[in-house]
Amino acid sequence: MKLISHRGNINGRFESYENEPTYIDLAIQKGYDVEVDVWYKDNTLWLGHDKPDYEIDFRWFRDRLSKLWVHCKNIESINYFKECGYDFNFFWHETDTVTLTSQNYIWVYPGKQPIKNSIAVMPEIYNDDVSKAIGVCSDVIEKYRI
Repeated sequence: MKLISHRGNINGRFESYENEPTYIDLAIQKGYDVEVDVWYKDNTLWLGHDKPDYEIDFRWFRDRLSKLWVHCKNIESINYFKECGYDFNFFWHETDTVTLTSQNYIWVYPGKQPIKNSIAVMPEIYNDDVSKAIGVCSDVIEKYRI
């Protein structure tokens, strides 16, 4: 099963650290993939959930390509990752039941499981059945490590 840290969180939500590059790297060092919130604004990449908070160089993304699940937060970021020349796993969603990532993963909104071969997002919120999922994205991802 793919284990995906939500914004760098592993054992609970720590809003002041979410999407901060060092925090994300700590989750990667512990063996997790990480869902990150990304903005592209004024020819610059940014990490941040509600707004661009941390300016980040493209090389940072490239060096972590296989570990990042890029949640594009504006249309410009979708276009950027589509055209950048690398095979990033990126997506856009709001409250959609499911969305398909650029690498054809089914990203499923909390409370909508079980869906076969999907990524269950925050399944602990509704005690979702993840038995058919191929991955979980959570603020408490360590609890899913077997």
